[in-house]
Amino acid sequence: MDGRLKGKVALITGGGTGLGADFAKRFVAEGAKVVITGRRREPLEKVAADLPKDSVLIFQGDVSDVKQAQAMVDATINFGGKIDVLVNNAGIDPAGTVVDIPVEQWQKIIDINLTGPFLLMKAAIPHMIKNGGGSIINIASLAAVRCIPAMPAYSASKSGLIGLSQATALDYGRDKIRVNVVCPGPIQTEMLEHSMAGLAETLNTDINGALNTLTRFIPLQRPATPDEVSGIVIFLASDESTFITGTVTMVDGGACIVDPCGSAVSSAGMNWGG
Repeated sequence: MDGRLKGKVALITGGGTGLGADFAKRFVAEGAKVVITGRRREPLEKVAADLPKDSVLIFQGDVSDVKQAQAMVDATINFGGKIDVLVNNAGIDPAGTVVDIPVEQWQKIIDINLTGPFLLMKAAIPHMIKNGGGSIINIASLAAVRCIPAMPAYSASKSGLIGLSQATALDYGRDKIRVNVVCPGPIQTEMLEHSMAGLAETLNTDINGALNTLTRFIPLQRPATPDEVSGIVIFLASDESTFITGTVTMVDGGACIVDPCGSAVSSAGMNWGG
C-alpha cells in the first residue's frame, strides 16, 4: 500500500480508543505497520479487527510499568523489524485540586501521562539510533499551556511532557531522531463526552448542548474531530517533516489565543471598551 508512511513501523500507545484508534487506522491507510497498546484487550481487538491482519499487532500492557514498556518496544521490533515512529498517546485525566486529589491518584496520573512516555522513549531511542533515526510524537494537551480548574495533575503531566520532549529533541537531534508535541484542544471522542456528562446534567441539556457551551469562546466554535488531529500526527511521522523537531503544535481551534475577559464581553454583544 502506497502512502506517506509506506515502509514505516510505528508503536502507538493508547491505541484502543479515541485518538489512538484513529491514529492506528490512519497510519495503516498511509502504508505503515502498527503496534497498538492499551490496558484493556477488548478495545485493541476491536480496532485490529477493522485492519488488515499483517498491518497491526496488539499488545496489552501498562506504559507506566518499566518492563511492560520495554516489552512493547521489543514486540514492535519483532513485528516489523524496526521502529520508525513512536506515538505516546496513552493518558488519563481524573480531576481534583491540589488539596482534594489523593496522593495515589496524583502519582498514577504522572506515571501514565509523563513517566510512560519517558519509559517508551528510553526503550525506543537506542533502536531508532541503530536504524538511522526516527520520529517521536508525544500527545500533550491544550491543558499543557492553559489551566483547567481542578486539574493540576493533568496540567502538570502534560506541561512536563512538553519539557521532556524538547529536552529529548535537543539531546538526540544529532542522531536524526525528531521529537515533537501535539497539543489538542477538545476533541469529540468518548473520553470528552464522558467528561461532559456532568456539565450536561448541570445545564439540563444533552452532550451536544454541553459541547456548545464548552466551545463557544473558541474561534472555530466546535470540538475537533479525531481525523483533524491525526493529520498533524501523520505529517510529523512522515518524511515531509524531516527538519521539524522540538515543536509544540496546537490543534485547538484557536483556543489558546483567546482572552477570556474579552470573550465574556463579546458574549454580551459588546466590544471591549464599547
